[in-house]
Amino acid sequence: MANRQIEPAERLSLVQEYYFSRKLKEVAQMNAEGKDIISLAIGSPDMPPSEQTINKLCEVAKLPDAHGYQMTVGTPELRMAMADFYKRWYGVELDGKTEVLPLIGSKEGILHVTLAFVNPGDEVLVPNPGYPTYTSLSKILGAKIVNYNLREDNGWQPDFEELEKMDLSKVKLMWTNYPNMPTGGRARREIYERLVKFAKDHGIVVVNDNPYSFILSEAHLSILQVPGAKDCCIEFNSMSKSHNMPGWRVGMCLANAQFIQWIMKIKSNVDSGTFRGIQLAAAEALKNDEAWHREANIETYSRRRQWAEQIMDVLGCTYDKDQVGMFLWGKIPEQYADVEDLTEKVLHEARVFITPGFIFGSNGKRYIRISLCAKEEKIKQALERIKRLRISESKAKLA
Repeated sequence: MANRQIEPAERLSLVQEYYFSRKLKEVAQMNAEGKDIISLAIGSPDMPPSEQTINKLCEVAKLPDAHGYQMTVGTPELRMAMADFYKRWYGVELDGKTEVLPLIGSKEGILHVTLAFVNPGDEVLVPNPGYPTYTSLSKILGAKIVNYNLREDNGWQPDFEELEKMDLSKVKLMWTNYPNMPTGGRARREIYERLVKFAKDHGIVVVNDNPYSFILSEAHLSILQVPGAKDCCIEFNSMSKSHNMPGWRVGMCLANAQFIQWIMKIKSNVDSGTFRGIQLAAAEALKNDEAWHREANIETYSRRRQWAEQIMDVLGCTYDKDQVGMFLWGKIPEQYADVEDLTEKVLHEARVFITPGFIFGSNGKRYIRISLCAKEEKIKQALERIKRLRISESKAKLA
């Protein structure tokens, strides 16, 4: 019998390795060569969680009975803390027992929600530009991607006239993300209201990914604030951004009890609950007071943002000063035929890593994204390097 060659599953051909996974290998190699790359690319907060969060983790980790398997549904303490968090900051009433499900993160949530609601061949509405994982996981699971446009002239909000003209008969899910990543478009109550109506009119589940509502934003908005939203909407939230806990992998899924039950049915077959110490410490973090949030999520990022804006100015990019979140999104000058002409030049000549917007979809191909997840000194240093690059370019043109 002939030896049969081992091949990967066909679904692997539908996706590529995540851009940052690939690019960070290149950056690591450059650093190994002594090039000292400053990364302004990834939204990974560089500050610690609150002191009481760390104290609770250490306290629980010392307990001899805290290290066993945990229930997939999460500890009661964490679920109740998540419900209390939504009541306190968003004014949304949730039953911590039945309407809250802790997650390892939004990527896990995207996977589980898609498995729970979408059959192979069903259609999923995905924003362009948008978080690449909405597209990649949908493809892996056999869903058909239907992009809907977000445009600068519309504040990066959904165009409902355009959406209503689409054939929506096979659409099961619609992914939304406000405050928006990568564009910084603000969450708006009237848009949430229109999304709820759109979902009900067409029998679609809208999933709003909401990890940025504390970052440079005084208003804390949730789609679940809209009356009747729980009938047709799911919201994700995360402790990675607003609580400086990206490596802890704690997020949350919030929906009506039936939706949570369906998602839980998938999740229970995929993973167990995370370490008890992390869950109880996360519950403690959700009690962070207004002063902590103001310093961590408003003041710190405001100071950093002014330097990022100067980088945009030096590069000749235009940007909306009203945008929010932990990134700055800007449109590149016409002199560049392609966004990577700019980002690769900045990486290899100024040794600063910034994100090209094409990775978020075709509507991002003329944009760059600068992360605010670096100390002010690093962002200033990046600014000086880019200034020197521009000066050398000007001298070369005069020569």
